[in-house]
Amino acid sequence: MALQNTPENFDYNSTRSKLLLTEYGRNVQNMVKYIVALPTKEERNRYAAVVIELMGFLNPHLRDVADFKHKLWDHLHIISDYQLDVDSPYPKPSPEAIYMKPKPLRYPHQRIRYKHYGKTIELMIEKAKSIEEPDRRKHMIQAVANFMKMAYVQWNKDSVSDELILSDLVAMSNGELKIEENINLNRVEYRPAVQTNNNNRGGRNNNQNNRGGVGGGGRNNNNNPRNNNNQNNRNRNNGGAKKY
Repeated sequence: MALQNTPENFDYNSTRSKLLLTEYGRNVQNMVKYIVALPTKEERNRYAAVVIELMGFLNPHLRDVADFKHKLWDHLHIISDYQLDVDSPYPKPSPEAIYMKPKPLRYPHQRIRYKHYGKTIELMIEKAKSIEEPDRRKHMIQAVANFMKMAYVQWNKDSVSDELILSDLVAMSNGELKIEENINLNRVEYRPAVQTNNNNRGGRNNNQNNRGGVGGGGRNNNNNPRNNNNQNNRNRNNGGAKKY
């Protein structure tokens, strides 16, 4: 008897139309489908504005996106399969623009002569070579040499001599940039990153140890005189006469 009362056609999700934008759900898609079937444009405009407000309420994270209203109207046209005829404040998107694949990025294929210095050093050297003023050129060359020393220490994590930096500078500039022999470069040392979390944990343990050691001992010492005073007072009351 139970089999005879069951309906012949069940409403499964597999038999329904495909959700074009799943983040808005089935009900919003049914509303948009209803708006598309309305006879007059005035009614479609009025109901489309209501659905736009509902879509913004269902996806509040879009409010953080720049020009989120424009995105909501684009989603409305996508849900309607680009069949909705309304007076949109934004231009109607086209399927070709939505599904257009971006062009592949072109990665720079540049040969770096000294990779531990990087491409920035080469650009700085070319900039220093173009400076004609003597004093400004001198300061620029010294700044480039100091930057080279810092980059070398970050790569090698060890001390480096100024003579090596100056020789690399001459080689990279093809002999056009040189520094006077009596000029010393800045002192650069490699300092590893300090792990602050481990230090804080150690400080907590030390504080807890201090609580258990010094603080705990202080509490016991304070309790002992208190117990002694209470005991002496009891003995006095028991042995002497009460005074009213």
